[in-house]
Order: sequence, then C-alpha cells, then structure tokens
Amino acid sequence: MIEASGLRKSYGNLVAVADVSLRISGGQILGLLGPNGAGKTTTVSMIAGLVAPDSGEVRIKGRTLAGDADTLKRAIGVVPQDLALYEDLSARDNLGLFGALYGLQGAALDRACSDGLAFVALRERARDRVRTFSGGMKRRLNLAAALLHDPAILLMDEPTVGVDPQSRNAIFENIEALKARGKAILYTTHYMEEAERLCDRVVIIDHGRVIADDTPRGLTQRLPAVCRLVVELGQPDGSEWLAELRKLPGIASAEVAGESLTIGLESLEAGAPAALKFLEDRGVRFSGVSSGRADLETVFLSLTGRGLRDA
Repeated sequence: MIEASGLRKSYGNLVAVADVSLRISGGQILGLLGPNGAGKTTTVSMIAGLVAPDSGEVRIKGRTLAGDADTLKRAIGVVPQDLALYEDLSARDNLGLFGALYGLQGAALDRACSDGLAFVALRERARDRVRTFSGGMKRRLNLAAALLHDPAILLMDEPTVGVDPQSRNAIFENIEALKARGKAILYTTHYMEEAERLCDRVVIIDHGRVIADDTPRGLTQRLPAVCRLVVELGQPDGSEWLAELRKLPGIASAEVAGESLTIGLESLEAGAPAALKFLEDRGVRFSGVSSGRADLETVFLSLTGRGLRDA
C-alpha cells in the first residue's frame, strides 16, 4: 500500500533524512519511532506528499507520488499531532467543512459525517461547539475528520498526546478497528507501550537513518538480556558479590539501584534459578522477586542512547 525508498531531505547543511525506506501493507500498523530531531516528521511529510524529497520516492498502491496535485493523495488521511479543528464550530460543522474540502457534498457528505461521529462515539455531541470538548474528545474528532473520504492509508502523528487513559483506550480501539478494515496505518509515537500494543512492525530512525526494522518481539530478542529478574534486597550493598554475579553463565547484566537488584538474563528458565541460588549461597537476603521480558523502551534506549534530545 505504501512503499518509501531511499528518502533523503536536506535543509541547507542540515540533513534531516539521509536514507529512509519502509513498506506498509493493507491491514498493517507500522510504528515509526525515534528521538526528537531524528527525522520522523520530515519522513511523514514526504510520505504525505507535503514535502518533496531531494532523492528517493514514495509509491502509493504501486504508483509514484508526484506533487501536490497528484490524485494519489486522495488515498491518504492525516491525523496531525496539532489539532486541526475550529473551536467555535460544532463537531458536525467541523466535519462538514473538512468533508467539503475532500470534495464530498450532499447525501454523501451527510453520511460521511454521521458515520464519522458514530465511529468515534460523538454522535450525541454533534451540535456542540468543539471548545466545550475535553482533550480526548477533540482527539477523537480529529481522527473522524481524517476518515471522511474513506482513505486506504492513515498517517497518524502522536494521536494520543495529552489525553486521559479512557480516551486513549477508545482511540486504540478505533485504530484496531481501522486495521481490521484493511487500512494501512503509519503510527508515530513517543509512548513505547502504544507501539507494543498496536504495531505489527516498528521502524526506529535516528539521525535520519533507519537503525532497526522488525516486529516488536523481534526487536526485543536482539538484546543480550531478553528477560529481566528484579530482586528486592534486604541489604542493598552489593559491592562484595555483584562483580561475581555478572560472571555467571547466562547473566547479561546486573545492577543495584537502591534496594533493587536488576539482573538481565539470556533465558529466564536457565538464569533465574542460578542467580537466586547464588544470592542464597552468599547470604544475601531478599524480600521479593519479579520477572519480565525486555520491553520496547529498553530496545529504543539501547539503540538511540539515554542522553537528552532537544528538537
């Protein structure tokens, strides 16, 4: 449905996107992740046809996207991070305006507006001014506006910023329903748990280049420590035994922070019993143990670093 190949974009001496390629099929959600300034916004703008690449191409349904007037853009719906709504208009009038811009009119426009309001559960608030809406309601209406022309492709730029957990969950359910309808969805977010829940594949970019492209599970399996064991210590000082623990077979890492010992394991089944026996043999007291798999946030930080980024 979408194929971007070798996209490059520079602004003077600044190379915003150096060489980005990605593919999205119908019924698939691809997460686009990266630190601030990594090139995500520029990449999405080129895919949307809003910015012309210096080199490379974007293909929509097998055809190359060419210029602002290309009719291929009718296959794309954009859900921007900044709300694109008129607060003094009602929800219905907002959708009517955007639908008219998409070329809808008459009964087709009325049907699209009604369907959009129903899809995001705002039918009862159709005549209310948007200024009276909560942040979550505005986000849902923003999504409805992008769906009026029934696009095959959705570009979603951080669509849950600043919303409450209930609204976020409702938006997730909307996105999953759109995936079930066969939409191809490009989803950018800074919330790793969102990408883990929603995305079939994840592309991580940094300094304008793709540094990882895999399923969420595939990305976590790249880490030396696929699993982690967290031990609540009765005696935080691990200076006498921590270095020795790190040398055990199957132990990828071991760190003490306050009263918690976090152990990175290649395999939970093989590594956890050996690690706990090690602590017991050395008389290290502990009050609790929990385990889990490495998550996407761990992968992201390991690939892009832990230093602060300012866009």
